[in-house]
Amino acid sequence: MPTFSFNHIALSVKDVDESIDFYKKVLQLDEIENTASNSKTRWLSLGEGKQLHLIPRPDAEIKTNKAVHFALATEDLSPFIKHLEALNIDYSDWRDTPNKDYVRKDGIKQIYFQDPNGYWIEINEDV
Repeated sequence: MPTFSFNHIALSVKDVDESIDFYKKVLQLDEIENTASNSKTRWLSLGEGKQLHLIPRPDAEIKTNKAVHFALATEDLSPFIKHLEALNIDYSDWRDTPNKDYVRKDGIKQIYFQDPNGYWIEINEDV
């Protein structure tokens, strides 16, 4: 059986420029070259060779719910929460309590917020 490693996540977005700006500003991701094609799909680095691909689909219906999300980890959530607050980006715990973090059963602190297309992003301290 082959082994697998995570490579990238791809999201359909209404406005790729708006989404690129959001991810660069909020998560401070660096844009990298789309080496796969000459399309308008744009790539961001998640570090360690992992990528976020933003695929323009201006006419697509994008449906989301919090259970469908991607998660990034950081050692200390507090500075990131202050960053979100400075950008006036609402966040919540798993139960949708506004501007509140959540501590999971295993002791890991986490928050959730949405990008301009409604995709949910979890940031946690599971490093």
